[in-house]
Amino acid sequence: MRLDHHLHRIGNDIVAAYLVVTSDGVTVVDAGLPGHWRELLAELAGLGRSPADIRGVVLTHGDSDHLGFAERLRREHGVAVHVHAADAARARGEGKPHTGWGHAKVGATARFLWYASRKGGLRTRYLTAVSEVADGDVLDLPGAPRIIALPGHSPGSVAVHVPGANAVFVGDALTTRHVLTGRRGPQPAPFTDDAAQALASLDVLAGLEAKWVLPGHGAPWDGGVREAVRRVREAAAQASRG
Repeated sequence: MRLDHHLHRIGNDIVAAYLVVTSDGVTVVDAGLPGHWRELLAELAGLGRSPADIRGVVLTHGDSDHLGFAERLRREHGVAVHVHAADAARARGEGKPHTGWGHAKVGATARFLWYASRKGGLRTRYLTAVSEVADGDVLDLPGAPRIIALPGHSPGSVAVHVPGANAVFVGDALTTRHVLTGRRGPQPAPFTDDAAQALASLDVLAGLEAKWVLPGHGAPWDGGVREAVRRVREAAAQASRG
């Protein structure tokens, strides 16, 4: 689905991945679930492109619902997969702390689990090789994505800023659809290792100029970064008051 010039999404509001498309090729940001492979191929074909045009995958963090087809692209097409050094082990399947589920509603949780299982979420293909990145790196990929460290959801969570697409990809640093409650709008994401750190990390985004804030779960947000961060903080404050 085309969102804007240079900017496409595959998946949906439950789990999403993104493409940055330029004349130099394609950068994939996050890789959703394994079953999104067909949607990736269809989106590329609609653009007159193929996996051969993908220059790299950038992961916002190493959780399984963001790894999706990344290892398949790496093995079958030689595409490098970039992940922050602090999440490299997680992306290789070497463990994730148990964070608990927190507040959940039966209907929303069932929809998330059904969708994830239908898209191959029970057969995660962890990465066997990664290219490690660090805060401040500007990658030599289409769109010149810049890595912004946002630890909290995981130690190596990052935002990926692509000025040419007027977008920042935030993974699970925030969400616009809570997959366990169905609540919509910018808010803290579930399954977060350190909620306080995740909230504090958003400080580095507050002054960023970008129209699009693109989470791994939820609708694309086109109201700017500052307003998205404000609403996340507001939602967190409301939750803390019960």
